[in-house]
Amino acid sequence: MKLPRRQFLHVAAGAVALPAVSRIARAQAYPTRPVHIIVGYAPGGGTDIFVRLSSLPLSERLGQPFIVDYHPGAASNIATDAVVRAPADGYTLLGTDAAAAINATLYDKLSFNFIHDIAPVGIIRGPLVMMVHPSVPAKTVPEFIAYAKANPGKISMASAGIGNASHVAGELFKMMTRIEMTHVPYRGAAPAITDLLGGQVEAFFGSPLVTIDHIRAGRLRALAVTTSTRFEGLPDIPTVAEFMPGYEASQWFVIGLRKSTSAEIIDKLNEEINAVLADAKIKVRLAELGTSVFPGSSDEYRRFVAEETEKWGKVVKFAGLKPE
Repeated sequence: MKLPRRQFLHVAAGAVALPAVSRIARAQAYPTRPVHIIVGYAPGGGTDIFVRLSSLPLSERLGQPFIVDYHPGAASNIATDAVVRAPADGYTLLGTDAAAAINATLYDKLSFNFIHDIAPVGIIRGPLVMMVHPSVPAKTVPEFIAYAKANPGKISMASAGIGNASHVAGELFKMMTRIEMTHVPYRGAAPAITDLLGGQVEAFFGSPLVTIDHIRAGRLRALAVTTSTRFEGLPDIPTVAEFMPGYEASQWFVIGLRKSTSAEIIDKLNEEINAVLADAKIKVRLAELGTSVFPGSSDEYRRFVAEETEKWGKVVKFAGLKPE
């Protein structure tokens, strides 16, 4: 039976529209069951805090539990691999940090390509603080550079681990100034700070979250912050870039999911997380942690991660870094 032309065109147009309508319907219905967020580190760190700050409001907004699971190890590579292998349905999310950009070059072989396999849907970021033990005579970045050049290799630079943001921030500083410092890696920021306070190491590029009280009390001396703008928690401390144009390093934390997930679900999560982070109480809490909201679309976040991957790749290669 032949349909009249007008009726045929109407039916054909409806058939074309059906896939789009069904995609929108799925996104509107999402989530219909609990969502798991796999965190690449042990509880208590910056990534965990970010994920937990986001998970409860997301549960309230979307009507389903957002459950935090922990898969620590290999600088969050284990967690990323688990998310990449999970179904691309929006029910398995990833919580990680700047290691996502650093690991791309630090590790010779990975089972995933973060930029190609993960769609970031929420990011916060903040500065690290370049600090020294009070026994170091330098009180400014230029004085520190002059002291380091006059005493090559004498300064020990602590980090929270090989390839950690605290490590590569210091390596970028070394690369740009051509100074020598002896790298001393620790298993986390806490033991690094303990030895810095005790004078066993002299310098550290660390998070204000765990160092700001020591700085304010005078137990550690802050020379500069690593972001391109000053940190409101330490407004009198200059940026490294004020003395070394072009220097920039930040700690950042990200929530993402498989990039092959439907665009509608990715966009919905991105919109909801940005709405959660725009809440005034959340902003205050983030500021207390030394971070701030980084609003943007998933595509804008992906370009940011790509830029970070390229930058830290150069530093990793220059310094000849290898994973632990």
